[in-house]
Amino acid sequence: MFVLAVCFLCNSKPFIMAGLRKMKKYNWKDSNMALFGSDLERQKFQVTEWPKEDYGKFFNGDSYIILNTYTEGGSADLKYDVHFWIGSESSQDEYGTAAYKTVELDTFLDDKAVQHREVQGFESELFRSYFKSLVTMEGGAETGFRHVEPTKYKTRLLQVPLNKKSLNSDDVFILDAGTTVWQFNGNNASPFEKARSMEFLQNIEGERAGHAKGEVVDEHSISEAHQFYSYLADEDEEGADEVDIGGEKKLFSVCDASGKTEFKELKTGGITKEDLGSDDVFLFDSCEQIFVWIGKNASPAEKRNGMTYAHNHCMKTNRPFLPIHVVKEGRNYASLDIALSA
Repeated sequence: MFVLAVCFLCNSKPFIMAGLRKMKKYNWKDSNMALFGSDLERQKFQVTEWPKEDYGKFFNGDSYIILNTYTEGGSADLKYDVHFWIGSESSQDEYGTAAYKTVELDTFLDDKAVQHREVQGFESELFRSYFKSLVTMEGGAETGFRHVEPTKYKTRLLQVPLNKKSLNSDDVFILDAGTTVWQFNGNNASPFEKARSMEFLQNIEGERAGHAKGEVVDEHSISEAHQFYSYLADEDEEGADEVDIGGEKKLFSVCDASGKTEFKELKTGGITKEDLGSDDVFLFDSCEQIFVWIGKNASPAEKRNGMTYAHNHCMKTNRPFLPIHVVKEGRNYASLDIALSA
């Protein structure tokens, strides 16, 4: 049985919903969202609490839902952003259910939320802003992060693939080898990054109750023969595709005026907010992110299929990981305005 975890917080704090590990590897090019809302999905998942102390920690074998609640301009009215996050090893039925639960949560909130799809390693700036640090880990919640024996830890370079090409001089990296956790300081990394990483390193040591020790290495002084490099492959063993975010901006519509829901391209380049009408759902591909515009007069079927068409559109491009945002007409969304004016 697969479990979803959820906890509620107020005062502009996120809550997180997480699914358990699946054994099937996530395959972007074969994926779709055909199972959204099906009885099969509903039978496979339950809801339980996700610990507050683990906010910002994500297993790559899971999918998560995060709700952020806030107010603006002194108003007492609550506003919401609800994200579903897809781990790189999360299975299709799992992230499909997370997406469905996101819609279900939005309905519970009287359709006031902005919905977002987030993919591991390609998270939006808004999503990253919720956490002091964003860490991805191998496996799923059922592996019990705080209870795994040291000998069972799998070496991982947090947040990026486990290879030498992942390192750069501008950032700080954590290499978790189980009993030893390395902090790699790039030559140009800021003191703030180093301090925050050191704090994280100390947290790992504490969580493992003396079974792990932290060590810091600096790019300018470490040799190629150092033990740190022995854990890293010379190149990406899985041969991950490069993501090209170039191209032209495009506008599509999701319309059922003909009696069946149709997805079609409307315009390339020169897209403005005036192109987004009230009677349909529109998909705006800015090349860096995808916006689904929900017109106030759009039909229930059009509204229901907007995210599905956006996800499947991404799957057919060489940019399958882009963040997707669902914006309802009448709600200001700065990122959309910026993308349209760029």
